[in-house]
Amino acid sequence: QVQLVESGGGLVQAGGSLRLSCAASGRTFSSYTMGWLRQAPGKEREFVGGISKNGGSTYYVDSVKGRFTVSRDNAKSTVYLQMNSLNSEDTAVYYCAARRATTINSLLYDYWGQGTQVTVSS
Repeated sequence: QVQLVESGGGLVQAGGSLRLSCAASGRTFSSYTMGWLRQAPGKEREFVGGISKNGGSTYYVDSVKGRFTVSRDNAKSTVYLQMNSLNSEDTAVYYCAARRATTINSLLYDYWGQGTQVTVSS
C-alpha cells in the first residue's frame, strides 16, 4: 500500500505556472505507475497526465499537451506536475494517484491522494 500527499496548489493568474508535488510513503515507489487526475466543479474526474514506473514514458490528455509535464524522482518517492500557460479551464482539484498496472492513461488508479485545489483567475 502507498500513501500519497499532494502539495503546491493555489491561486494563479491565467498564463501563469504552478508545480504540484506528490510525496509517496513506503519504499516501493518505483513499483507504481503514477498519474495526475483532476475534477472540476460539476464535471467528471479526468485523467491529465502520467508517467511510467521508471520515468521513461509519459502520457497526456490532449488539452494539456505542450503545457503540462509530469516527472518523477524515484529516489525521493515524489512525482511532479509542472503546469504552464494555465487557463481558467484548468481550475480543478488535482489528485495524485498510483497504480501497479503499467497502463498510464486510466481512471482506474489504486491509490489516491487527498487532492489539492488549483484555481486560475482570468
